[in-house]
Amino acid sequence: MNKLIKLKKLDLFIEILKDPDRKPISRIISEFFYLFFIYRELPKHYFSRYLFKRGITNIKDYLPNNFLGKIPPLFNDIKVKEVLDNKLYFDLFYRQFNISLPKILMYNHKKIFVVGNKSIEVKIVHDFSVLLEEIFKQNPSCDSIMIKKTYSSSRGNEIYKLFLHQFGTDPEIINEIYSEVTKSEFLFQETVKQHPDLNKLNPSSLNTIRIDTFINSDGNIDIISGFIKMNINNSYVDNISLGGCKVGIFLHTGKLKKFGYSMIQTMGARVLTEHPITKTIFENFTIPFFPQVKELVLKAAGFMPGLRLVGWDVAIGESGPVLIEGNSDYEIRGNDFVDGGYLANITFRKVLHEINYL
Repeated sequence: MNKLIKLKKLDLFIEILKDPDRKPISRIISEFFYLFFIYRELPKHYFSRYLFKRGITNIKDYLPNNFLGKIPPLFNDIKVKEVLDNKLYFDLFYRQFNISLPKILMYNHKKIFVVGNKSIEVKIVHDFSVLLEEIFKQNPSCDSIMIKKTYSSSRGNEIYKLFLHQFGTDPEIINEIYSEVTKSEFLFQETVKQHPDLNKLNPSSLNTIRIDTFINSDGNIDIISGFIKMNINNSYVDNISLGGCKVGIFLHTGKLKKFGYSMIQTMGARVLTEHPITKTIFENFTIPFFPQVKELVLKAAGFMPGLRLVGWDVAIGESGPVLIEGNSDYEIRGNDFVDGGYLANITFRKVLHEINYL
C-alpha cells in the first residue's frame, strides 16, 4: 500500500491560511474559542471537520471528538461485543441467519491453519505457498484473497490482498504475509466482486458503505446516517486514514451528496467533488441496491440487541449487498462529519436524550 505523509501542525496551519474557501481569520478564531467555551475541551473537530470553510454556519451541530467517543460504550454491552470484534465469531454468528457474507477460505492461529474440516501445521513458507495455491485451485472463480487480522484490523491495519498471479511474480509478498500471519490470528476470505457501478467510483478498492444504527429504549431500530468510503490513491483498502475519502449518502434516495472528504492531515484543506482518478462526479451518483443495504443493516442490528449503537460496513456485490463487519466502537466522528452535525440529526438526538444531554 502507498504510505501517506501526514502534514505537520505548522504545514497544516499554512494550508488552512492559503485555503481560498476559508472564513476570515478573525471569524475562525472567534468560532474556535466559542466552541471551546461551550464544550470545555479543545475543539479539534473545528479543523478536522472543515468548519473553517465558508458556508458552514451550524458549527454547534458538530459534536466534539472526546464527547462522541464516550457515547458508544454507554449503549453497548461489553460482554457481547466480542461477536463483532472477532471476525471469525462474526461470520459464525451471522451466517446462521442467511445473511450474505464474504466466503471464509481459511483461518489460522499462528502456524496452525484450518481449511474446511481439517487443521494443518505449516512450519515453513514453502508449505504456506502450496496451501494458498491449493485454495485458489479449489475456488476457481477466486482470483484474489483478502487476508485480515481476526482482531484489530480496523483503520486498514494488517490487511493484505493476495492475487493468484503473485505466486509466480512476487514471492516476496508471500514471505511477508507468512511472516506476519504466523505471529497471530488471521482470516482468509474470498474477495467480494464489486458491483460494476461502484467500480466507476474506484475499481482498486472495495468501496464499502458505513451505516450506523440505533436501537432505542422501545426496541425499535433506526438508521442514523450513511456514507460511502473509497480510496483515492489506487490502494486496495478504503480506510480514510490510509488515503480514503468519504461521501455522504441521502438515506431516502441512495444518492451521494456533493462533496467528498479525506483527512485534513493527509490531503490538506481541499474538498472533492469527483474522484481524482476515475473523475466520477459524486453528486447524484446512485448506490445500487441501497434499499436492500438498509434492510440488511436493520436485520443485522436486530440479531444483536445487546449492542444498541453500531457502525456497519456493507459492500455491494454483483448481485446485492454483502455484510463485511460491524463495529461497536466505530468512528462515530465520520458520521457526524458527513451528516452535517449529529446535533441536528433527529435519530441521534434520541441517543442524546437517553444520556440526558438534551
